[in-house]
Amino acid sequence: MKRQILYIPFTLKFLLLLLIGLAFGLGSLFLGIIISTFMKIGFSPTDALLILLASLLGSGINIPIATLSSEIPVVEERYIRGFGVLYRLPVRSVLRKETLLAVNVGGAIIPVLISVYLLAKFPSSIPIASLGILIVASVTYAVAKPIKGVGIATPALLPPLTAALSAIFLTSLLKNPFSYEVEQGLFVTAYTGGVLGTLTGADLLNLSKIKKLGAPVASIGGAGTFDGIFLSGFLALLLI
Repeated sequence: MKRQILYIPFTLKFLLLLLIGLAFGLGSLFLGIIISTFMKIGFSPTDALLILLASLLGSGINIPIATLSSEIPVVEERYIRGFGVLYRLPVRSVLRKETLLAVNVGGAIIPVLISVYLLAKFPSSIPIASLGILIVASVTYAVAKPIKGVGIATPALLPPLTAALSAIFLTSLLKNPFSYEVEQGLFVTAYTGGVLGTLTGADLLNLSKIKKLGAPVASIGGAGTFDGIFLSGFLALLLI
């Protein structure tokens, strides 16, 4: 009876180089997608790269804007390491009943500034962009779910998908839908709808619920660079 031997016909060094090359290739592909996506709304490749770098650096910066009195004991985070794994355990504190409200630079401030810049640069897009923001905000608010100890959560793909479909539908109602001005309006409506619509529907309209969640920190856009607000604008452009 023949024995089947499984083996890897490559050296460890070659496999390591292959993995590094694969990681570099995927990273370059992802970077290229981000740059090409932001080029749709008029940014140069250099500008798009600077936006990405600023968002990455800004994702770790949360600017406190208010302290809210929590109606329930705040859930504090405690970290315990075991067998090389870091576990995060929620612990209820009966002494502290305050929630720090903050805004994240990379996840919220930068996307909002980009949206304001686009609306100022393409003022003819403001009417349909405003409708797009209203639609996304309404849908996002309807599905937003408060989670105790965490904050307000929404389905990841619903806001950008709503923003993209709203932009396509609204611009199709305009005259000469294939003109450059309408094309720019499509991209501006998609991005601003994804950013400002998500910000309004998920965060601003749910501020009154923060006091009931027992979260130590409620950061708008604070789940990192690729939080709901940043991702919604980016994916909405990607879906166009």
